[in-house]
Amino acid sequence: MKLKDTLNLPKTDFSMKANLPRREPQWLERWEEIGLYQKLREERRDAPLFVLHDGPPYANDDIHLGTAINKILKDLVVKSKSMLGFNAPFVPGWDCHGLPIENKVDKKLGAKKQGLSPLEIRKACREHAEGFVERHRNDFKRLGCLGRWEDPYRTMNFEYEHTIADTFLTFLENGAVYKGLRPVLWCWNDRTALAEAEIEYEDKTSPSIWVRYAVAGGEKPAGFPGDVFAVIWTTTPWTLPASLALAFHPQLRYAVVESSSGERFLVAEDLVKRFSEECGIEVARQTGQWTGTQFEGMTFHHPFLDRTVRAVLADYVTLEQGSGVVHTAPGHGADDFYTGEKYGIEAYCPVDEAGRITEGPEEYKGKKIFAANAPIIELLQQRGALVAHQEIEHSYPHCWRCHKPLIFRATEQWFISLEANGLRKTALEEIKKVQWTPGWGGDRISDMIGNRPDWCISRQRVWGVPITVVSCEGCGERLTDTKILRQAIERFKTEGADAWYKYSAEELLPAGTKCAKCGHEKFRKEMDILDVWFDSGSSHLAVLREEGENRWPADIYLEGNDQYRGWFHSSLLIAVGAKGAAPYRGVVTHGWVLDGNGAPMSKSLGNVIAPREIWEKYGADILRLVAASIDYHSDMKISQGLLGQSAEAYRKVRNTFRYCLGNLYDFNPAEDMVPADEMEEIDRWALAKTAELVEACRAAYDSYAFYRVWHQVFNFCVVDLSATYFDMLKDRLYTFGAKSRARRSGQTAIYRIAHALTRLLAPILSFTTEEIWEKLPAEGKRLASVHLAEFPRREELEAGLSTKKLSTWGTLIEVRDQVLKALETARQAKIIGSSLEAEVRLTAEGDLGALLDQHREQLRALFIVSQVSLGEDDGVDFEGAGYSGLQVAVRKAKGEKCERCWNYSEQVRPFAEFAGSPGICERCAPVLEEFILA
Repeated sequence: MKLKDTLNLPKTDFSMKANLPRREPQWLERWEEIGLYQKLREERRDAPLFVLHDGPPYANDDIHLGTAINKILKDLVVKSKSMLGFNAPFVPGWDCHGLPIENKVDKKLGAKKQGLSPLEIRKACREHAEGFVERHRNDFKRLGCLGRWEDPYRTMNFEYEHTIADTFLTFLENGAVYKGLRPVLWCWNDRTALAEAEIEYEDKTSPSIWVRYAVAGGEKPAGFPGDVFAVIWTTTPWTLPASLALAFHPQLRYAVVESSSGERFLVAEDLVKRFSEECGIEVARQTGQWTGTQFEGMTFHHPFLDRTVRAVLADYVTLEQGSGVVHTAPGHGADDFYTGEKYGIEAYCPVDEAGRITEGPEEYKGKKIFAANAPIIELLQQRGALVAHQEIEHSYPHCWRCHKPLIFRATEQWFISLEANGLRKTALEEIKKVQWTPGWGGDRISDMIGNRPDWCISRQRVWGVPITVVSCEGCGERLTDTKILRQAIERFKTEGADAWYKYSAEELLPAGTKCAKCGHEKFRKEMDILDVWFDSGSSHLAVLREEGENRWPADIYLEGNDQYRGWFHSSLLIAVGAKGAAPYRGVVTHGWVLDGNGAPMSKSLGNVIAPREIWEKYGADILRLVAASIDYHSDMKISQGLLGQSAEAYRKVRNTFRYCLGNLYDFNPAEDMVPADEMEEIDRWALAKTAELVEACRAAYDSYAFYRVWHQVFNFCVVDLSATYFDMLKDRLYTFGAKSRARRSGQTAIYRIAHALTRLLAPILSFTTEEIWEKLPAEGKRLASVHLAEFPRREELEAGLSTKKLSTWGTLIEVRDQVLKALETARQAKIIGSSLEAEVRLTAEGDLGALLDQHREQLRALFIVSQVSLGEDDGVDFEGAGYSGLQVAVRKAKGEKCERCWNYSEQVRPFAEFAGSPGICERCAPVLEEFILA
């Protein structure tokens, strides 16, 4: 017989090498086989409901790292809420309409598109979106996210399209919808109006020009000289053809400056110096002091068109830049438009939907707006109207889809009034009732709602839900009876919004419908579509219900912090307009995903890390770990270095579970569990520490602080278990009798600890914990998946423990730390080799001395030494530093080394039954005798 055969060495097929890329797909197949999501719904059927409403990602490209992190965070919420005892369904969704998809389809179709009908284009768009929905679904499942994948919501589902149209009619019915001529930010590249949420600001280089307008007539202020030019400054020369007025601030003071060449310029008095410096004009004389009010009614000559423009007053004129005189084009600016309305000036807009100038001299007519800047500047130069010209770089609004610079263009559009029915006021009140995480989210969205203009909801495209309004072909009167219009959209339930394009207005409307004004029976359909934010913002109405598993309102929305102006925003306005309340009780946001240097990931920069690349190299659990370990409220830097560090952290935690499983190979919880009050005290301490961890992790999960869960569990595994408790436990697990109470006590502790940790980590390491769950001994009937289990509770682990008594072990662990330092110093001094070669003598008085004496029998295992003695002793080999009244002395252990347990003892004797008659200590001898008898 060999001594090694008498040891209880660990045995497990739980490999240290996880091989996640190969194993994870096998678990996915297993989840499909057992119908895990459906089982979970049945298991939690009667539990309190918790609803996370999924914000729909856009079905137009493969998922990127930000999309993956977002979906993992949602899965962490759903799984953790389920394991906290809630019924937490998850219905994934996709945003399927809109311009990006239509643009992609346009490129695919090329010239062929010209011969296609709107229905054919919509069919191609639907197929394009369906393809990406399927790709996204497979990728999200590969990440380990559970949900109703076989029946998600999509904004292009027929029922959903009907909900969108019906919601629009609710706003129409309430008088909140109007159509009007307004200046809107217009994407000339995509030929459509944009809403606030679709605008990004990027740097742009623009011409910076100073232009003079000669005085034409009107009543001049007293003392005002003749032959004067009002000077304006602009960075948009292309708007000058639409210049119809010059705006002065009523309270600003204005002066006439005369150049050394004798020319006279009218500018704001406080801007004379800047005007002189930027235009390179030497001021010879400055005269007069008039307020802007005195110029109202004067007229000026347009610099290059046969037109006079009038002086108007406007509060938006400032001293921040320019001359204090602002050229006003009511067709190309919001402020300009409302000034034009005040003075009865036409919203003249000589720019078409493609951004081409449609009227004017041949120098610029027919050119795209930005291409027209140069010839307009040249024309100004020729006419002697250009005072100065340079280039500047400034922040400028761009389309968030095509990234082209935008223009203001006055067109007829459909709007939702923010003032109608108190929509803005109620929305601001509802914001205060929502739990925002982080807390500043409420202020941020309040500022946006409080200051935004009316919502422009019309788009000049095909792929979307049409604005379901009809007008009389005879007199143009709009049909306003929403009962009739609701009948017109009934076909949407079975045919989708395609019905609007498939059937005539008369076929959609109830038979016999006539114009209420003229009695005409022919109607014209509105062909603009709704803003896609209206589509996605209606998702709570399409998916959530008053009753049932997906009840309204949702408990939380969770998205990136860009959605304060996007989905959070549109959802709130639609919910308040349709139901009078916010659609969410709480909102959680996360930051952007950046590379390791803090730069946004971009294909053009080559710093993108694709989710597929991560799961194929490391496994999805590593990406889940990354998502869970970062404080996601701020921007998240993710690099290859972080992935490697996370894989290493994963390995340490996996090794913790391998230790547990390896030492439970012969443990049957139903038969071998030791009652808490009979367990070794150090084992009870370990359970008490686990109970504290459980309470902290449950609280962190409840507040969505996943990074706190991971870091607490990781530190517990590495410090409290691997470096402390497991280290102390090895001797008892390996060398004591296999069925001894002391060994079973240790096994009971590590079984209960492993069982608790597996459940605590299940939302984060969704695949790995399934593997552990399968290999853990079962106390009774094992649940088919760890995800069907609930988190452990503190009382579950503390049952039968005297936690007050166990609190003293914190002091003993501190003593252990000092002993380990002394042992290391003795090892470096070559007094001992391993710690088992040492005898430790402790000297302490008072409460500490009493505590050590009380635990005298546990100290050898606590310090992992062969012998421990208490009291003063001279002649020691090494004396450690004092610690709170403690003296630590180290010397060579007495006696000989036991060849079985490697402890030193003065009672080692030969054991003839084994080859070579090995020296065996008094602790191992009875174990071997029992082994022989067995």
